[in-house]
Amino acid sequence: MTDIDQINARILRELARNARLPNLELAQRVGLSPSACLRRVQDLERRGIIRGYRAVIEPGAMGGGFTAYVAVGLSEHTKAAQLAFERAMVASPHVRECHNVTGAVEYLLRVEVADIAAYKHFHAETLGTLPQVTSITSYVVMDSPKDERG
Repeated sequence: MTDIDQINARILRELARNARLPNLELAQRVGLSPSACLRRVQDLERRGIIRGYRAVIEPGAMGGGFTAYVAVGLSEHTKAAQLAFERAMVASPHVRECHNVTGAVEYLLRVEVADIAAYKHFHAETLGTLPQVTSITSYVVMDSPKDERG
């Protein structure tokens, strides 16, 4: 486990809210000089605690707008089956997240497409063609009152 002191924790919270925050403003918010703040941010980046910065994009602007979380069960619990499934998910532009999870299924996906017809196509033509997939349960997102993904 990586030790994060209170100042670094404040830096991380501020950057999670707005990664484009100028260093001068970030330093003021966390109570450091600009040079000390910049050194800490660079150290967090170097240590891999800050893995990158992203733009939060409106899904509709990219042809999205319909989001589903999809629980996927596999027929085999082998490394080969998992790798084949993961390769297919990495290759699919509609799969925005793919998580290997514990429980009744092996994977949880976040899928973003234009509409229900596009999701039906993804369901049948992507998931439905993979021989290792034995169960698919879809959860359609109706609203997201809290979404802190960056």
